[in-house]
Amino acid sequence: MPPLLALLLRNPDFRRLFVAELVVFGSDWFVMVPLLVLLPELTGSGTWGAFVLAADTGVTALVLPYAGTVADRLDRKKVMVTANLACLAVLLLLLLVRTPGTAWLAIVVVGGMAVAKGFYSPAASASLPNVVAASELGLATTLAGAAWGTMAVLGASLGGILSAVLSPYACFWIAAAALAGAAVLAGRIRKPLQAPRDAAEPAVRAFAAIGEALTYISGRPTVRALVTVKSAVGLGNGVLTVFPLLAAVYGVGPIGAGLLFAVRGLGALVGPFALRPLLTRRALLLPGLALSMSTYGLAYLGVSVLTWFPLVLVLVFLAHFAAGSNWTMSNYALQTEVPDRLRGRVFATDLMLATLAISVSQLGVAAVVDTLDERVILAGCGAVTLLYAVGWWLLTRRLSLTSAPALS
Repeated sequence: MPPLLALLLRNPDFRRLFVAELVVFGSDWFVMVPLLVLLPELTGSGTWGAFVLAADTGVTALVLPYAGTVADRLDRKKVMVTANLACLAVLLLLLLVRTPGTAWLAIVVVGGMAVAKGFYSPAASASLPNVVAASELGLATTLAGAAWGTMAVLGASLGGILSAVLSPYACFWIAAAALAGAAVLAGRIRKPLQAPRDAAEPAVRAFAAIGEALTYISGRPTVRALVTVKSAVGLGNGVLTVFPLLAAVYGVGPIGAGLLFAVRGLGALVGPFALRPLLTRRALLLPGLALSMSTYGLAYLGVSVLTWFPLVLVLVFLAHFAAGSNWTMSNYALQTEVPDRLRGRVFATDLMLATLAISVSQLGVAAVVDTLDERVILAGCGAVTLLYAVGWWLLTRRLSLTSAPALS
């Protein structure tokens, strides 16, 4: 039996955590793609889509420091269930976005959903080492990393298709039902999702707890390198705003936009599996991260000069093959380097920096999307990522990940 399937079958708690993540990620894209198609149709401008993407990432970044503290101090299972139910309740307000005058509500709703996701993600990431054996963590991290790509493929492609065949509002209803299912799955996890805490350990206020994590990160060059690596792809993430507009340029409409998002997800799905052998060769992880960032930037520089849509899809796949590998390799390294009592806060810091980079990129694109050609925007995003990758490698080239994992 393939090891990945065997792990899912013999470990019911990991299976529940994994499937719940599949549903959460799929619902996210099942909402976002129809919304990114709907808003330009209602308003006649690509700016609203850029603002929605920026709200999604920017609000998440704002709540992540506190959310990481919550993930380290409260029951992570309850945090995930509550976050899913809150996201469901806010999502239903998208049913009211039907005119140009209500477009602003989409930003408010996506911001509310981002708060819920901000609490869910650190709790889920920090829980993973507590539901699998240390020897299985590399395999589990690969599978969890592929969850995002899997559901970006299904959620984005189905979202684009059903948005065209039915309506964006039908997609919103389906996503709400899926989030209810994810809450049930998370609630059925039996194993404790964090290591026992010392009852005699004094309570630490939230800001002091955040400061403890930042002090830990700042004192360890390798951890500093790992929590800044995702920002390269984040700074190039403004390309997503251009996807619906690029589909219109090629005359492929909502289905083409869904394909662009789906191919992006397919790359993110395949990348972690293809490069999983690197997880057991710790000395190659940092060079692999530098290579993955550079590949992303070069691929989008290529997309900016192409005129044939099928080849555009190939390069988008390659870019996110690299991005998915980047995400999984850095997550695995953090899970093995950081002790459980700090893991939620360190992952929250990692996600905060990545989402801040994404927000900067998307707001930058929002400022120029109605005035610059789509290809110029794509080239700019690719160049920024490539330059970041080169700078990151120059600063970290003497570091290595050769120490024994520290999971407790």
